[in-house]
Amino acid sequence: MLQISNISFSVQGKQLFKDASANIPKGQKVGIVGRNGTGKTTLFKLIKNSLTLDSGSIKIPDYFKISGIEQEVPASETSLIQTVLNADSERERLLDEVAVCEDAQRITDIYQRLEDIRAYSAEARAASILSGLGFDNNAQQRPCYEFSGGWRMRIALGAVLFSSPDLLLLDEPTNYLDLEGAFWLEKYLSKFQNTTLIISHDRELLNKSVTGILHLYNLKLTYFSGNYEQFVSERRLKLEQQLSLKKKQEMQIFQMQSFVERFRAKASKAKQAQSRIKMLEKMKPINALTENAVINFSFSPPEKLRPPLVVINNGKVGYNKKAVLSRLSLRIDVDDRIALLGANGEGKSTLSKLIANRLKLMSGEYFTTNKLRIGFFAQHQHDELILGDSAYTHILRLKRNLSEAQLRNQLASSGFNNDIVDLPVEQLSGGQKARLLMLIATIDAPHILILDEPTNHLDIESREALIMALNEYSGAVILVSHDSYLVETVADKFWLINNGEVIDFDGDMKDYKEYIISEKRRNRQTLKTKSMQPQKSEYTNNELNNSRSRKEQKLLKNNLIQLRKKRKEIEKQIENLEAEQKDIEGQMTLSSYYITTPKTEIASTSKRLEKINIELKLLEEHWLEFSEKIEQIT
Repeated sequence: MLQISNISFSVQGKQLFKDASANIPKGQKVGIVGRNGTGKTTLFKLIKNSLTLDSGSIKIPDYFKISGIEQEVPASETSLIQTVLNADSERERLLDEVAVCEDAQRITDIYQRLEDIRAYSAEARAASILSGLGFDNNAQQRPCYEFSGGWRMRIALGAVLFSSPDLLLLDEPTNYLDLEGAFWLEKYLSKFQNTTLIISHDRELLNKSVTGILHLYNLKLTYFSGNYEQFVSERRLKLEQQLSLKKKQEMQIFQMQSFVERFRAKASKAKQAQSRIKMLEKMKPINALTENAVINFSFSPPEKLRPPLVVINNGKVGYNKKAVLSRLSLRIDVDDRIALLGANGEGKSTLSKLIANRLKLMSGEYFTTNKLRIGFFAQHQHDELILGDSAYTHILRLKRNLSEAQLRNQLASSGFNNDIVDLPVEQLSGGQKARLLMLIATIDAPHILILDEPTNHLDIESREALIMALNEYSGAVILVSHDSYLVETVADKFWLINNGEVIDFDGDMKDYKEYIISEKRRNRQTLKTKSMQPQKSEYTNNELNNSRSRKEQKLLKNNLIQLRKKRKEIEKQIENLEAEQKDIEGQMTLSSYYITTPKTEIASTSKRLEKINIELKLLEEHWLEFSEKIEQIT
């Protein structure tokens, strides 16, 4: 159990916690929520003891291994797969020890421990995690220095997940993932069995992966059981109850004060009046829970233009004469709300830059309507801000025709009040920088607004405000985001980018999740077909060539035998169930079956067929898991 007792903490004169307490049961996955600046990341630092409490205590079991993502992995020559494997320090230490150990009993103990920590499947598990985060088999063998900082953050996430700490701390883990990676992480965390704390503003992650919510508000911590939607409902109910109690108390106070004023001087009522005065003195005022107002986004409506706004015919675009996207035939109209789907690296940002006219076609045609204005927001644009200049200076450069009062009013409406409007950008928070970039992108009332990961530094309430503003905005929207809730509530058209082409995706986000799952199954089926090919011998040198010692080779070989044996057992189960499935389906295709068979038997047979289908699906997943493990060893 993680026990937080009456903690208080201040930083630079600002108090973040005051007598705050919470208990997190062992094995729970808890989402940490609260407005930006309330102390979520600071809480992690206090838990890790990298900051010292002013008062109170945080108790964690002594044996707990605590781990989180501090920074991206170094740009080293170590391969991705080895970097992740190295994160399990105990496995690495035991393998090093067994390679030189001479004591027979110690060797036996080491092998038993390696078995306990699933060392035999380490490479398969590491490869599976990296695959879920977007790294194929070839990428996993490449050195870390070949990948950018964002990708190396994914490697760091993979490493910490593989290490399977007793207490896992994740701070906005989806910020450097695409939708596919976010979907995978949701599923992975939902099955993760150790205690986990997740700072996140991703509603879907908080709904699909957590079993509790820890809310930071007004210097206190409050634990709620359930996912984020359940927390919102319970929180809203408490707000309403507190408000109702406050109103009731205010009415009681008003009635008592009225009675005292009317009868204080009247002898027959003086005693009752004094009694009410004492009651008023003892009454503790009820403070209704309130939420601080959210700073809204406001996008000025553009003047109307004749459609289409943008047309691309037979386009090809890329970098350094190498095409990323080809055969582009696209049209954007005034009322379009388009989400770009596809894994990172497929070309979503490339297409965004092309539409924004920041990237030119290598071939083909690009047409726009006259007087078209395009606003462009991208997560990497933080680098385009001038750190020494203020928010006011940035907007002044764009709108010199406006008076100072007009500029400051416009900045104030975007959250830049007198306290921060003249501060250097380098002193602004990530969320404030994001709001400044959003204001820059929309200040000229664009006809097309292109947003590439706009929510990375926004809390949940600000994301809600952005959704509302986008739904009220009268221009076209092109959206790239790992936040599936944002995509679902804003977009009504989807373009899928895959294998260098852009096609319409007919469906919603639920359909897209199913599409991703089916694609992964198809890839696994390829693995299955490959693994079922006849082999020259049961064991080849390639199966064991990555082992670091004969003892490790023996361990891997024994586990390979077991894995193949278990896979064979699953194949037999699948064969038996498929035979039964075929027999039942054959019966149910006969019209006479429904005439001669009692209804109760038909219902029973239908349920059995449904159960067989479920069992086959689970067995197929198990078969693929064993095949992946075998593939990684070999």
